Amino acid sequence: MRIDVITIFPDYLAPLDLSLIGKARTRGLVDLRVHDLRAWTHDNHNSVDDAPFGGGAGMVMKPQPWAEALAAVLDDGRAELGADAAPVLVIPGPSGAPFTQPQAHALAEVPWLVFACGRYEGIDERVHEHAREDLGLDTRVVSLGDYVLNGGEVAVLAITEAVVRLLPGVVGNEASLVEESHEGGLLEYPVYTRPARWTAPGSDVERSVPDVLLGGNHAEIARWRYAQRLARTAERRPDLLSAHEASRADGAR
Repeated sequence: MRIDVITIFPDYLAPLDLSLIGKARTRGLVDLRVHDLRAWTHDNHNSVDDAPFGGGAGMVMKPQPWAEALAAVLDDGRAELGADAAPVLVIPGPSGAPFTQPQAHALAEVPWLVFACGRYEGIDERVHEHAREDLGLDTRVVSLGDYVLNGGEVAVLAITEAVVRLLPGVVGNEASLVEESHEGGLLEYPVYTRPARWTAPGSDVERSVPDVLLGGNHAEIARWRYAQRLARTAERRPDLLSAHEASRADGAR
């Protein structure tokens, strides 16, 4: 997979050199390139923003640097991947559709992603239109949640990790991906490790691992884990539980 990130803060993406994502880059499982939007500015101050039409607080990112940046990234990518290659353009923003685990799986099937990191009040809307209509890109505005960040870089870090970890060979034990939170529409069950009985420092309460996990009966463990997933989802995310039950009902018909 190739990933291009366009931002005015390239150093913000440095954590992508760490942990499993960094190892995936070293092993050639993902080709991740970060581009400074200011490279496509032409004034002495390398300015990328201006005041919004219609008034209001804040600044808006100008369309021209973005158009030139997208053109350059597309030319470079197509020189490597082929003249017909077309990336999915992901623009993080609070006005986008919520990013979900199914979307992570869908993006993991895409050979080329381009992220556009907005700042200030966002990117001039005409850039979105240009990408969709003139460049013919599958353009998706996505949101991490119902809150506002200073820019898209944090979202790119999260989305990239969510997607790249699903690529074959990135996670050592791929079976660990199957029963995670949001796989199958439910949250993950509680997990435990040694010792089987543990007392926290300064506490006089001994806490034990549930007996079912110590007995070695894998069928019982599977039933317990599924029940725990249902209970945890009902408590913390009842909206997910409703969707899960509807999906199971559809599958039974």
